[in-house]
Amino acid sequence: MMILSFPVGLYVTFNSEIGKDINYQYPINGLDLFIGGISYKIPISFEIGDAFIIAWSIFIILFSISYLGPEDSFLKTLSNMMSRGSNTIRNNGLTNMITWFSILIVSSVVIETIQQMFGIKIEAPLPDNDLIRFFQIGIAPLTEETGFRVLLIGVPLFLMYSHSASLKIFFKSLWRPSRYLTINNYRKPMMLIITIGLLFGVSHIISGTPWSPGKVTQATIAGIIIGWVYVRYGFAPAILVHWATNYFLSSYLFFISDLSQNPAINDSSNPFSDTLEMILIMTGSIAIAIKVLAYIESRNTSVKQIL
Repeated sequence: MMILSFPVGLYVTFNSEIGKDINYQYPINGLDLFIGGISYKIPISFEIGDAFIIAWSIFIILFSISYLGPEDSFLKTLSNMMSRGSNTIRNNGLTNMITWFSILIVSSVVIETIQQMFGIKIEAPLPDNDLIRFFQIGIAPLTEETGFRVLLIGVPLFLMYSHSASLKIFFKSLWRPSRYLTINNYRKPMMLIITIGLLFGVSHIISGTPWSPGKVTQATIAGIIIGWVYVRYGFAPAILVHWATNYFLSSYLFFISDLSQNPAINDSSNPFSDTLEMILIMTGSIAIAIKVLAYIESRNTSVKQIL
C-alpha cells in the first residue's frame, strides 16, 4: 500500500478535483522551513506541481535506499527474521521504518483515546483549499525533519561525539548518527531527542497554521519516535516515518475525498480509513512485540557472554 500511494498521490495532485478552482499550476510564494520550532519563509516562488514532483522524487529515492539496505535488502531481512530471529530487523531501513511507523500509529491512537476521555480533542487546522493542504502535508517531512532532526539533533550529536573535524564525517554523521559517531551510552542523546520532541510538539500549536492544543502530546511522542529512528537508523528511515504519517495516509484520504466529492476532513471515519487504522494498529502491536522480543534476546545474549 505504501508503494501504491506514490501513484495515488500523483493522481490527487494532477488529476483530482480537490483543488476546486485551482490546480497544480497554482503559484506558491515562499517555502516554510522549521528551525527550532520557528517557521522561516524562504523567499522563492514555484508552482505546486513542480515542488510536489521534486519532493515526490526525493521520497522515492529515500524509499529505494531504505528498501535495499543499509546491510540487507528488505526481502532478505524478512527472510532472516524468520530463520535467525528478530534482531536482524535492524539490518534494513524499510523494516525499521515500517516497525516504528506502526508503533507511532498505536501510540497516537492511544493518546487520542485517552485525551478524548478527558474532553481534549485534536483538531487540525482548516486551510481554504484541500490541494494546498495536501501539498503542505506532503512536503512537511522534508522541511520539518531537516529543521528539527538534522539541525537540532544531528549537528549537536556531531559536536558532542565526533573526534574529527572532517567535513566528510560531518555529513556522514548527519546521514546516520549512530554509525559514524562513537555513541557508547544513549542517555545524553535520548535527553536531546526528548527535548527536541517536546519542541516539535509545541511547534504544532505556535507556528504556522496551528493545531488545537491537544496535538502537543501526540506530536511530542511522534517527534521522540522519529528522533530515535533518526539517531539509530538514519535520515532516510526517519524521513519515511514522517512521510508515512503524512503523505501515505493523506494520499488515500484525499483520493477518497475526490471520488466521493466530500471534504477530506469528513472521510477520516469512512470504512476504508477505519480498516486501514485497524491494520496499522495490528501491525503496530506486532511491531511492539518484535521490539520486546529483540530486547529480551539481546539481554539474554549479553548475560551469556558475561557468564
